[in-house]
Amino acid sequence: MNELRGILVTPEGERPGLLRFGERVEAVEALPEAPQRYLLPGCLDLHVHGGDGADSMDGEAAVRQLARFHARNGTTALLATTVTGPVPDIEAALAGINAVVERPGPGEARVLGVHLEGPFINPDKLGAQPPYALPPDLELMRRWLGLAPIKVVTLAPELPGALELIRFLAEQGVRVQIGHTLATYAQAREALEAGVASFTHCFNAMTPLRHREPGVAGLALERARRAEFITDGLHVHPAVVRASWKAIPEPYVVTDAVAAAGMPEGPYHMGRHRVIKRGDGVYLDDGVTLAGSALTTGQAIRNLVDWGYSLPEAVRATSATPARYLGLGERGHLQPGACADILVLNADLEVEEVYVQGQRIQDVPRGAPSAHRS
Repeated sequence: MNELRGILVTPEGERPGLLRFGERVEAVEALPEAPQRYLLPGCLDLHVHGGDGADSMDGEAAVRQLARFHARNGTTALLATTVTGPVPDIEAALAGINAVVERPGPGEARVLGVHLEGPFINPDKLGAQPPYALPPDLELMRRWLGLAPIKVVTLAPELPGALELIRFLAEQGVRVQIGHTLATYAQAREALEAGVASFTHCFNAMTPLRHREPGVAGLALERARRAEFITDGLHVHPAVVRASWKAIPEPYVVTDAVAAAGMPEGPYHMGRHRVIKRGDGVYLDDGVTLAGSALTTGQAIRNLVDWGYSLPEAVRATSATPARYLGLGERGHLQPGACADILVLNADLEVEEVYVQGQRIQDVPRGAPSAHRS
């Protein structure tokens, strides 16, 4: 039986406490005082393409590599995310991801399934997606659902056949998200009514908010219950994050990390695209278009605290809300019976220890602190 003492952090608040756990949390006890470190539920990243030089499109070994990297940096469960590509590329990626889902390995964040980002996106709003967009195809989607547990699909609702596909996926329990889209406000609202559940990297690769044409971004602010945000400070300005989170009841953090995460500056790949890591960002060859991110969930928590959020609010956005969104009752919290997915932060909010279903992740890095508690 493992035991940890520290400041227990939940969406409701912070208190000194003790955790006892094996594969699951066995007991949670209040203490009068505890060491100055923070015990959080592990982060769930529902949109992550790669890390440590590995890309989810490259098969089983690459998916395991990225899962190990993100586990060391605070993520205990994730959806391996594909990019738009030729059908054989996508099907090979689904097979590789499915192998990791079925046979989780030591030191890995649990790969819960797939976030299929494309290919049913608008070819005129690719962002950093490779140029292999396809019109919505119900029969192709049926086949893909048999290859891997697809949990989330990002698509453009304005495309012919999209509404039929949205209704079908919603009936299958797949969460459909709007993204890489040129939809009008009216088109996006129709998709929301058809079963769309969230908005992919909100504000990025979608029609913007204008005062006479609200676009997809405006609909998200008006009607969304949930939306994902890349909180690296590059994709969305912190002020826009703060304003949006006042309007959207259950926003959540994703990294959208690519192979360049955790790596030195230089060229990498994202599906069939070459991307360049420069500073804290990842770009296409044009040097302007953001191509995913180099973010980790550990850094995302520190960023949120830097932007004025409390640790309980950060837990809600990185753990509790994404778990609830996917219907994962045993994840996203630290209560008896829950999976012992635990993130331990030191007083500077650096990742100190990570446990995935009670197993300690080795070789956790110690980065330079970017946030401090008073």
